[in-house]
Amino acid sequence: NVYLLPGATVATLLMLAALHARRLYDDKRVKYISVSVEDAKAKGIEAGFQPDAKASFLSILPLRTISRIWGSLMSTELPVQMRPYVYKAWARAFHSNLEEAALPLEEYSSMRDFFARGLKAGSRPIDSDHQCLISPVDGIVVRFGELKEPGAMIEQVKGFSYSVSALLGRNSFLPMVSGREVAEESSEIGEYPRDHPEKSWWRVSFSSPKIRDPINSSPMKGLFYCVLYLSPGDYHRVHSPVDWNVLVRRHFAGHLNPVNERATRTIRNLYVENERVVLEGQWQQGYLALAAVGAATIGSIELFIEPELRTNRPKKKLLESEPPAERIYEREGAGLTIRKGEEIAAFNMGSTVVLVFQAPVAKSFKGDTTSDFRFCVQRGDRVRVGEALGRWREKQKDH
Repeated sequence: NVYLLPGATVATLLMLAALHARRLYDDKRVKYISVSVEDAKAKGIEAGFQPDAKASFLSILPLRTISRIWGSLMSTELPVQMRPYVYKAWARAFHSNLEEAALPLEEYSSMRDFFARGLKAGSRPIDSDHQCLISPVDGIVVRFGELKEPGAMIEQVKGFSYSVSALLGRNSFLPMVSGREVAEESSEIGEYPRDHPEKSWWRVSFSSPKIRDPINSSPMKGLFYCVLYLSPGDYHRVHSPVDWNVLVRRHFAGHLNPVNERATRTIRNLYVENERVVLEGQWQQGYLALAAVGAATIGSIELFIEPELRTNRPKKKLLESEPPAERIYEREGAGLTIRKGEEIAAFNMGSTVVLVFQAPVAKSFKGDTTSDFRFCVQRGDRVRVGEALGRWREKQKDH
């Protein structure tokens, strides 16, 4: 169609203008509220969960369809001579660093290609310490901590929490125990087999699965989480946080609500209801899951270890009870081996990643050493791929 290319170009320019105007407005507004925000933080005050009219309005919009249409426009090839101007305008609006781009700007044929661009070699050095877990994305630390309460709940915002089991899937291998099993099974984390991780834990899970009510079950000791938000201007690729074996992929065809800070305060079960891809497996310390949560606008999640996977596909009706599409990467019990820092996925717009993992917790190994995992970030910190989220150290015990 002779009108498609000019139309897409005009739409792109109008979008950039609107986004730039919005950023200027937000920057101006921040100047007026920054003092009160800092005072609130100093006093330990946090905005709570409060649905509003905008959240109700979003719930009736066909955001999946809108995202597919917008994604088609953003996939339209732009004239070569216009590309640097369009991408530089985006970078100014969202504070992106174009000097890190792996290719010259003229070689990114569309906005979609530009969103998911790679970086020059060495732009994200990977922490080589084998006793640390790195950030899989560039983003902001939203929440982190240890899962301790029954039901394994993560606080979305003050006054509202969501279930990790609902996020990862009801048939997840999340290490949960019933009340009377807590003391017995949580002690096993210190003796987790490191030499041959593929030969026991997953095989036991498959051969004798335990169906538990997540509300009446508690997480095993040493189960942690970290929520990371990617803004539209961030680097959009997802890297492996550790060396691990990915065994299961689940694709939840959910909604595509925005996932910004306002959305977390106003939309109930935001991450649980949104479309997402969950990878589940194990690393040297036990269980590990990575949930890549889609967002409004383009809503596409690309999985490099499974290029044929397609997200945000048209559906006749989106049923709340519809089970996720699941694939098992089963290779003699080991799954797919992915190295620390390796690229595993990409978002085509800003979104969120949730990590859930086991880590050492002050238990003895072979009776002569102790170790304890500690996060080395704070809420609100901006992190980059390859930087440590947490570390642990094994120390010799005094005799």
